[in-house]
Amino acid sequence: MGIQNAIISIFVILFAITVHEASHGWAALKLGDETAYRMGRVTLNPIRHIDPIGTILLPAMLIIMGQPPFGWAKPVPVNPLNLKDPRRDNLIISIAGPASNIAVAVVAFIILKIILNLNPSLFYGGGFAKLLSPIIQILYLTILLNVILAIFNLIPIPPLDGSGVVMGLISEEAAEKYEQIRPYGFFILILLIMTGFIGRILGVVLRIVNSFIY
Repeated sequence: MGIQNAIISIFVILFAITVHEASHGWAALKLGDETAYRMGRVTLNPIRHIDPIGTILLPAMLIIMGQPPFGWAKPVPVNPLNLKDPRRDNLIISIAGPASNIAVAVVAFIILKIILNLNPSLFYGGGFAKLLSPIIQILYLTILLNVILAIFNLIPIPPLDGSGVVMGLISEEAAEKYEQIRPYGFFILILLIMTGFIGRILGVVLRIVNSFIY
């Protein structure tokens, strides 16, 4: 990954994570829980959401390794006592983050396609390529990294959003048993990253995204 792509990736992933977490807080607020709002987490200020490992260390390591970066931010606090239907509402709050990333990716995809349809050579060089190349890179990485972030967070391992979705879909008895893996979730996640399992999943995502763009 070149220096320009690395710099753009840092800002794009930071924006993606910020939108992701703010969407969790916004969904919780709309469903009756003001906890995140009162803590200043329903905001697009990235400083409010930064997690030293998930937002800084992991993405930086992946960029250095030449891999598409992904990560996580500080979990948005939710008080289930403020929700009318905790199981249903927690599912909605969990899915709000990945859904927001997909929405951002779709908007960036539409803009990119409009640019390429106006002048396809812009993507491959020539014409105004030097002028618009950074814009096209930003749009491409916005699509790619937001989709990757959404898919990564939908992995059903606590504390990722996928675990909240699963707990909202299974029975209460099964959810209680499922919750028992939460203390080990971070270690399971690191193991899956180190063994390359998550990398292979995201590699498939990368190929699918590229097939739509190229």
